[in-house]
Amino acid sequence: SKFSVVISKVSTGSYKRQVYEVPSGKQLVDQAVIDRITWATWTSVLGDEVIGIWSRHAEKADVNCACVSHSGINLVTGDDFGMVKLFDFPCPEKFVRTWFCIITISTIDIMILYCLSRSYMMEIFPSLNF
Repeated sequence: SKFSVVISKVSTGSYKRQVYEVPSGKQLVDQAVIDRITWATWTSVLGDEVIGIWSRHAEKADVNCACVSHSGINLVTGDDFGMVKLFDFPCPEKFVRTWFCIITISTIDIMILYCLSRSYMMEIFPSLNF
């Protein structure tokens, strides 16, 4: 979490979100307490704050990863279809507007992200060994 107590959030294989105090390992189960936590980072595909990342026909395993920007206003996800999608954060309503990004892979294994509706480009060098 963002403040004095260290809290860890995990997602289970059964698609449940669990919250623990660190280092005691005590699980927090009081939803009112969990709802008041201000997270320092967000990398979960589960939770009321990210319901909108799931498309109408998505299965639970289709969205693999998520990350909220440091400013806390954008969320990027990766899915089984090779799409990287940009959302406003939080996105608590189902089927929210998506800012799609297209991934292209060049012959030298450099991925280029083109975020069509926001005019950003980012290069990622996933397998270069220095």
